[in-house]
Amino acid sequence: MDNPAPVSDGIGIANLPNQRHKIVAKQGAHFTLMVVGESGLGKTTLVNTLFATELSPPKNYARRHHKQLDKLTEVDIIKAELEEKQFKVKLTVIDTPGFGDYVNNRDSWSPIVDFIDDQHEAYMRQEQQPQRSEKIDLRVHACLYFIRPTGHTLKPLDIEIMKRLGTRVNLIPVIAKADTLTQNDLAIFKRRIGEAIAAQGIRIYQPPVEPDDESAAEHARMLADATPFSIIGSTEDVRTPDGRTVKGREYLWGVAEVENENHCDFRKLRSLLIRTHMLDLISTTEELHYENYRQQQMETRKFGEPKVKKVDNPKFKEEEEQLRRRFTEQVKAEEARFRQWEQHLIAERDRLNKDLEIAHSAIKQLESELDSLQAGYGRGSARR
Repeated sequence: MDNPAPVSDGIGIANLPNQRHKIVAKQGAHFTLMVVGESGLGKTTLVNTLFATELSPPKNYARRHHKQLDKLTEVDIIKAELEEKQFKVKLTVIDTPGFGDYVNNRDSWSPIVDFIDDQHEAYMRQEQQPQRSEKIDLRVHACLYFIRPTGHTLKPLDIEIMKRLGTRVNLIPVIAKADTLTQNDLAIFKRRIGEAIAAQGIRIYQPPVEPDDESAAEHARMLADATPFSIIGSTEDVRTPDGRTVKGREYLWGVAEVENENHCDFRKLRSLLIRTHMLDLISTTEELHYENYRQQQMETRKFGEPKVKKVDNPKFKEEEEQLRRRFTEQVKAEEARFRQWEQHLIAERDRLNKDLEIAHSAIKQLESELDSLQAGYGRGSARR
């Protein structure tokens, strides 16, 4: 009697996720994070806290006022390679010192927006080359926008740049230094920020809700409800009143713990960026933001044609206007000085002409007197 055939495990398609896992584990991942916000809001501290390492040393904010004359937002690139359980991630952090630090912040967002567009452009140009094995990819996968904890609502500068960023990158708003507000004030502030984002039509990153995974869907909804994330950043170990050692900030009233969800949303933000949605942030950048840029450029440019540089770059408009005004003022000053010289020369000419006429009259008078004397001397000689 024949032995019964073994139960088939299928043709093996169900093993594809395991194959994909091996490929990803071998290649590692590359993630680019941009942080945007005014100086002193703890951007560097939060990045160091998120990745549990000192990617960037603390900045000396005592010198930030020395850059007031520069009036330019800078773009700093920090690269690091992180490893956890033999899985490596090449991390790139884009910092934007100088943003929002000036009295006149008009067009201060231009270097930030231009940087994001330039990375899409650079990647698209590399894809059009015959050799594409060594592509450099600095496309921004997520942008943390730091909101100052004023307790009011978004400032016009916040609205302006968030509108521009939301169409180009996965924008994630965070409320910096949440420990400076009471829990009640923080809840009101978060609600106002959410209302302003909705009213202004600002696009922010929303975690996808998976209909076939209820626990993942619930987690995604929880993350969406927490937006904007209230954040406390600290790399220092402090001791709580009950004897625990935690990352946080120590005050007279107690300790503000970084990873305590009753104090802030740090754990939710870390979950969004790293634990649960990093790959979705990467794929959204690739399939949505980069494709939108690529489609827009391909519709307006020929294949291989370089991007047209904007001659009227907004960040140079103000300097150009100031130079034009300064040139006009100098021309007017020179014209006024020339007129003054002209009037002085005319007055001097008139004076010299008058002196010449007086001298000429005096000469005529002297000649007349001389003639009279000569005539009188001639008559006297004739009588003798």
